[in-house]
Amino acid sequence: MDIRKLVAEALGTACLVFVGVGVATISFGFAVAGPSLAAGVVATALAFGLVMLILAYAIGSVSGAHINPAVTMGFLVAGRMSLTEAIGYWVAQIVGGIVGAAVLRGLFAAVPDYSTAKQGLGTDGWGSHSLVQLGGGGAFLAEAVLTFLFVFVVLTVTSKAGGSPLLAGVAIGFALGTVHLMGVPLTGTSVNPARSIGPAIFVGGDALGQLWLFIVAPLVGGAVAALASRYFYGAESRAAQPDPAPAG
Repeated sequence: MDIRKLVAEALGTACLVFVGVGVATISFGFAVAGPSLAAGVVATALAFGLVMLILAYAIGSVSGAHINPAVTMGFLVAGRMSLTEAIGYWVAQIVGGIVGAAVLRGLFAAVPDYSTAKQGLGTDGWGSHSLVQLGGGGAFLAEAVLTFLFVFVVLTVTSKAGGSPLLAGVAIGFALGTVHLMGVPLTGTSVNPARSIGPAIFVGGDALGQLWLFIVAPLVGGAVAALASRYFYGAESRAAQPDPAPAG
């Protein structure tokens, strides 16, 4: 496997966590949005969506810019990458998520009186850790469905049936921002196990205790999205389909 792909996935995931989780922490942990929860939700959704859009064009030509184990799961189930490749991507993404969270934690350490117990680090959660007090079952359903929507868009716009590849990054960025608009009040929005693992490691406590849901549900959603993609558009993809044999 090309090591550049793994480095790109790690770097991309680190950047996604640093920017997206950073804005979430600033908006809710430090309450810079004031009493308006809506402002924090919109700011967080825009941060994740815009950084995803940027990264899609920055590293998409190197690794495909999965920067999300659920997306890689979708590509694996859709037959667009091998298990060996997927495992390499998963390891790189998790490492990137931890590094991104570590850098962000170091940045916030320079803020007077900051602590992960008080301001947190943009972790996901349910129950008392949900803005709407969503229960565990609802949180699992929300994460699975929102991940399904995001990964389905990713698989579709990067397939032969997806139209112009030049616009794929825009659709992917908007899709991630859209699912965050709904997901942030419910669970904080994971739809990306690597995004959840990094911050949870540094916050500990319930963030670690509830982490399993934000690993399992997105992977389930990504796998179902791949099955839906194959049903609607077949198994062919721009990435995996070989060039046709020359005529004659």
